[in-house]
Amino acid sequence: MSFKSFDELRAACRDLPAGSEVAAAAVARRQDTLTKPQGSLGRLEAIAAWLARWQGRDMPRLDRVKVLVFAGNHGVTAQGVSAYPSEVTVQMVANFAHGGAAINQLARATGAELDVIPLDLDHPTGDFTQGVAMDEAAFLAAVSAGYDAVDTDLDLVCLGEMGIGNTTPAAAISAALFGGGAEKWTGRGTGVDDAGLKRKVVAIEAGLDRHAAVLADPLKAAAALGGRELAAIFGATLAARHRNVPVLLDGFVCTAAAAPLAKLHPAGLAHTIAAHVSAEAGHRGLLQALGLTPLLDLGMRLGEGSGACLAVNLVRSALACHAGMASFAEAGVSEK
Repeated sequence: MSFKSFDELRAACRDLPAGSEVAAAAVARRQDTLTKPQGSLGRLEAIAAWLARWQGRDMPRLDRVKVLVFAGNHGVTAQGVSAYPSEVTVQMVANFAHGGAAINQLARATGAELDVIPLDLDHPTGDFTQGVAMDEAAFLAAVSAGYDAVDTDLDLVCLGEMGIGNTTPAAAISAALFGGGAEKWTGRGTGVDDAGLKRKVVAIEAGLDRHAAVLADPLKAAAALGGRELAAIFGATLAARHRNVPVLLDGFVCTAAAAPLAKLHPAGLAHTIAAHVSAEAGHRGLLQALGLTPLLDLGMRLGEGSGACLAVNLVRSALACHAGMASFAEAGVSEK
């Protein structure tokens, strides 16, 4: 897919399949026959129905699960918003390739494929305090790259990112979409000190002021304030909806990247589950603004799709119970 304009992308965001109520209802009916009090598996039952709805299958499956990690660099790091230099993005992509990062271990442990997709790392986005992070063409190219990364035969996709400085554009996009000013959404990211935190707030406020004229348009705001990896996550989230693939969202950056879809369609993120709530300051508030309830709360703030990958184990457990449990009749257990 190669989106040619904001208008074409906007139209694609407003033409979303609703999912299969028939498949979700079939899961609910089966759940009511299994050897347990009705509803006693709590959210595991809802996860099984969610899988069915968005896969369009009465009996969901998890044969092919993939973690997509998009990597990008950011011009706004010139404002001193990160504790690490931008070359760490390239170094970490190499670490992923050699199997040395946390996400490599987590993907292996949960039986997921891992794809790491670097996005023009030698050319950071523009410093959004001075101009747009991406013009229309650059933004659409990154969205299209993310869209094309989602295979049509996936059963579940986990989305993640790597990009030094990217909690700054994530906070800026959150403020643009949901208001409240920079301080509400800005955290310490990779561990900036008090002075670094202040620089982040100042940079975000400068970006919001500079691009005030486009903030009412979710796509133009994401282009002006975001990053290539965030745009790619947005594209992947959209592709997953079009291709009947349920999505586990990772942390603050990933959630902020997907958030414009919720602004463009009232059920834009219905095919997603928030895998966890991270320790980054703005994430809990962003999930609340989007109406997403996280599966895990482990104090994580790594990114890389790490929290999303951990949550695959919960999804697998939900499906195992749904598919493998006996019914009352099969087990010869008396119902109430």
